[in-house]
Amino acid sequence: MDDSTPGGNTPEPVSGIEKRKAERAKKNEGKMELYDWIQCIVSALVAGIVIFMFGIRVVNVKGTSMYPTLHDADMILTTNLFYTPKNGDVVVVQTDTYGPEPLVKRVIATGGQTVDIDFESGIVYVDGVALDEPYTAAPTNTREDFEGPVTVPEGCMFLMGDNRNGSTDSRRASIGMVDRRCVIGKVLMIVFPSPAGLNGAVGERDFSRIGSIY
Repeated sequence: MDDSTPGGNTPEPVSGIEKRKAERAKKNEGKMELYDWIQCIVSALVAGIVIFMFGIRVVNVKGTSMYPTLHDADMILTTNLFYTPKNGDVVVVQTDTYGPEPLVKRVIATGGQTVDIDFESGIVYVDGVALDEPYTAAPTNTREDFEGPVTVPEGCMFLMGDNRNGSTDSRRASIGMVDRRCVIGKVLMIVFPSPAGLNGAVGERDFSRIGSIY
């Protein structure tokens, strides 16, 4: 029996057809994978631009002035979107008087409030009321240049580190009252914890700290 076509060509075996289909499918799969990668990269770039536009940024903590709330080399998420500082917030600021290095501190008082500190008992007072400060590493016994009571000017903040006896903050004349326009952002959360402890101690990363701050 003659299996040739009227033109004299022998039909391609079924196995050859399936092979070519498989090759085409593989090429299409490769193109789709490349497309997915490009889409992911573009999405990441767009997300990064949007995040930057809305004032959200990741900051590296330097030093132990906010210990135990924040550790040296913690990575934190901050935002300045529609933000007005209030007592108890942890903020990142940059002041010309101290230098180009950002500072991470806690807002103790804002414009119009009066701050006084009893260094013998280690208690901080705002408008005559003793603050309940479970977040501090120790009582506030280091005076620096502070002579109180002092009233915070409007539009300014009185800032202190949680590591009260190891923090350069508003008690120091070189920092003093900080204009709230110096705020880079409010700290929202820890995004990646450091293994660093106090006084150079290094331990294991406590991943339970991710997402926490106050």
